[in-house]
Formats: sequence, structure tokens, C-alpha cells
Amino acid sequence: MPCPGHPGRARRGPRRGGAVRDGTIVVAGASLAGLRGAEALRDRGFSGRLILVGDEPYRPYDRPPLSKHVLTGEVAPGATTLPGVGRLEAEWRLGTAAAGLDRAGRALRLADGTTLPFDRLLIATGARARPWPKADEARLAGVHTLRGRDDAAALAADLSARPGRVLILGAGFIGCEVASSLRAVGLPVTVADPGPAPLARALGTVVGGFVAGRMAAAGVDYRPGTRVTHLEGAGGRVRRARLEAGGTIQADLVVVALGALRNTGWLAGAGLDADEGGLSCDGACRVLDAAGRPDDAIFAAGDVARWPHPLYGGRPVALEHWGNAVAQAAHAARAMLDGPEAAGAYAELPAFWSSQFGLNIKSLGLIEGADAVAVAQGSPRTGRFLAVYGRAGRTVAAVSINAGRWLPAYEAPIRDGAAFPPITGAADQPRLRSLPPGLPGPRGASGARP
Repeated sequence: MPCPGHPGRARRGPRRGGAVRDGTIVVAGASLAGLRGAEALRDRGFSGRLILVGDEPYRPYDRPPLSKHVLTGEVAPGATTLPGVGRLEAEWRLGTAAAGLDRAGRALRLADGTTLPFDRLLIATGARARPWPKADEARLAGVHTLRGRDDAAALAADLSARPGRVLILGAGFIGCEVASSLRAVGLPVTVADPGPAPLARALGTVVGGFVAGRMAAAGVDYRPGTRVTHLEGAGGRVRRARLEAGGTIQADLVVVALGALRNTGWLAGAGLDADEGGLSCDGACRVLDAAGRPDDAIFAAGDVARWPHPLYGGRPVALEHWGNAVAQAAHAARAMLDGPEAAGAYAELPAFWSSQFGLNIKSLGLIEGADAVAVAQGSPRTGRFLAVYGRAGRTVAAVSINAGRWLPAYEAPIRDGAAFPPITGAADQPRLRSLPPGLPGPRGASGARP
């Protein structure tokens, strides 16, 4: 809604000592990053009009339980709303997606035809599940992806019929977590993985090989190096998957877990540096145009954002981590209100966690590009260990398996780029042996052959 006296445009907020505390801020995306960004704006004293736009009809909810407790029936899909939602002083435009951006006119266009003028915009539209590439096969009953609350509800409903065999395509974190949840409720599961080991793209084959052993012990039929070319159905429902190497896998239900695509398509024509890999921004979270210039009124945070990480030589990074969504949204809020100089460069250390097959997996740092790994604490034989990763002789990341108490000791070495391995001679440390981490090369479009 235009402000009085300025038809078609939002009112510009006055500056107070270099800071901006009023006017109109629109947040495109009403998930974790959007919510925490809006909260940070209020916490930092923003008193103007605050509007959150979301394509789903739900208030912001927590996604990690969707692949775990929702599928096992412990938590209902509607019981995942994030804390703090009801306390936020904001206008909500839910169930209507962002459809376009008029940068020159400073206005966000919605799918229902509404236009929202803004003084500043925070883009937090996140990512979506990569679909099965053949649309007619993806429409077969029993073929699912898992990203949002409706996805989890639909999958849980299909699982309640106790399918005879569930096939999961992909062994990244979502694929592995779903497999773990389904085995916990006694369902037969096959995992067809294009890669050489579970989580290989994220953690490498050294750690992934350990996870493969846990999957086998849990009764998962795990098939590495297996590419599915077609999904076949009967009576409109999926019945089998055809393999590139020949043969088929019978399945009454298929979960497509082949990664994610950033939600940037609605930005087409806006002149920004954006693609399915993310929306580029600078260290202050300001989005970059096609020529690499920052826009002082538009910011990005969360899964959709791609930015130069100072701890990794300014390499562009895009993360789908819960903690990053929270921290980056808060950083963007500070830059929006106090200016990019006051905010400084966003340098949060990447961190994530996952629970699957009785394992608590935690990570610090950026594993991508590592050329060495060593088990620095514990032992895979005991099921409790920490692996540290190096690149060009410097420490870049660490992953703990049921051994989170060791992880904090590696934070400073990772931040400082300490020599690899950074900690030697500890009393509980095995003999250090550096190995290639087994990280695959660049991924293709989908992990599946069209």
C-alpha cells in the first residue's frame, strides 16, 4: 500500500546518525531466514512498516523435523511452527509468491497481481527440491519430493499405507534421513545412489563409507553408483524404476532426493546476478547486479544467497544450513539498518548437523575443495570419531560422528587456517594418517539421466 503523500512509492526513512530506522521493509520469503531477519530488524530498532511475503499459506515452520519426526509419526506436520512467530509485529502476505521485482521503481510484484513498494527489500526465498526431470513420471502417484510441510504431510500419508518397498533416489542428507526414519518404523527401503557412498558429495567417501556400514546394519538395501533413468507405473501409480545399467527396482513409493534449486526464477528480468545456484551478494548481503555492482536497497540471506566467504579466499558460497539462515539474516538486518560498513563482511563459520541411523553428525567449516582428511580423534571402529579436512596444507573443516565434544577445539584452527592437521599429540588421539577425502567432482544437473 502506498504511503500518504507518495503515490505508488514507499516513504523513505530518515537517517539518524547514518542509521535508518523507519520507512517500509518487505521480506520476500517467510521461512526461517525471513522470520529471523524480520525479528532482527525489530530487535535493532526498526519502527517502520514490515511486510513478510510467503508462497506457502503457513507461518514460518521448522524444516529439520520434516525428514525425521514427521515421517515417523512423532510430530504432526502442523506442529512445526517456529517459536516467536506470534510475537513479531509485522504484516503477513502468505499463500502468495513473489513473482517479479521492479528495481528501478523499488516494488515487489506478487503472483496475485499485488505490488508492494519498499524502501528496502530482504530476499529470503530459499530453495526448492530438485524434481524428477521427467514431468510425466514425476506426476505418478507415489512419487514424492521432500522440502516443505505439504510435502511431508503427503509423504507421511502415503507411508501410512505401509508400502511394500520404498525407493529413495539419492543419498545426500535428505535421502539418508528419510531412509533412517523409514527403517525406524519398519518399512523396507532401497537407496539408489548415483554417487560412490552416502553423503559423499558433502563429506567424502572416507566418512561416507562409515555411514554406508550403518545403513547396511539398519537393513537398508543401499546401491552405490546406481543411476535411475525412468520411473514406470501401472494404473497411474509408480511401480518400478529402470536402471541405466539395465534391470529394474520394484517400488510402491519413490522419494526423489537429488538436491535443491535456489528460488531465483521470479527475479528474471531484474538485472541481478542470479541462477539456480543462488543470488549473488556481497559481504554485507547486498545483492549484486549482472555487472557485479551492489544494490544498496536490496539484500539477501539464507539458502538463496551466494556470497564471497572471507575464510575461503572470497570463494562464492551458498549454504543450505539452518544456522547460516539465522546468522546471515541477522547480518543482513544490521547492514540494512546501519549500513554495510557498520555490518562488515559476513564471515559466519559454516556449521550443520544431522541425525540418522543412530548417528549424530556435526560439521564445522567448508569441506568442498578439501584434498586431505584424517581421523583426528576416536575411531570409526568404535562409532565415535572426528575427521579433520585440509586443503593445500591448511585446515578447512571438521566433522564429528557421535563425538561432538571434540568439535569446539577445531573451530579456532579452521578460522585461522592452521596447518593441517592442526592438533597433534593429544592423549586420546590415534596415529594420524592423511587420506584423500573422496569428494566427487562437480555435479551434473540432476543426478539422473534424462
